[in-house]
Amino acid sequence: MTKILPTLDDLKAQAKRLRATLADQGTSLSHSKSLELLAHQMGYRDWNTLHAAVGNSPPPNPLMLGAKVHGTYLSQPFEGEVIGVQALSKGRFRVTLDFDEPVDVVTFDSFSAFRSRVSVTVDDKGRTAERTSNGEPHLQLQAL
Repeated sequence: MTKILPTLDDLKAQAKRLRATLADQGTSLSHSKSLELLAHQMGYRDWNTLHAAVGNSPPPNPLMLGAKVHGTYLSQPFEGEVIGVQALSKGRFRVTLDFDEPVDVVTFDSFSAFRSRVSVTVDDKGRTAERTSNGEPHLQLQAL
């Protein structure tokens, strides 16, 4: 099983918080020493080894098969499940969602058009680049 690692920025911020907390308690610590302690805590020999492991890990995917998500599709609220994910490029994913209840995507009172499954391309924040006439993304995920 692949270990999911935080980003380098997150690790450095965590080391900075460790250093500040220890300083508040009267223990002086260099930033490099706090990085080393963090690496040991995470099971790595030293900071360089942890740094290399993070650099060699695949980019994080905020969407996973089977994840329960909710949000809006064409301005209509939905809840559903991720049934397909494909990484396209850095921060872009092709996602197939199966809605728990079909979503009516027509705003006219005279007729309806229901969707129960959609495939869209989203960014790492779960939003499509395509917009409705009022400027809202076609799809916005809230459970990322």
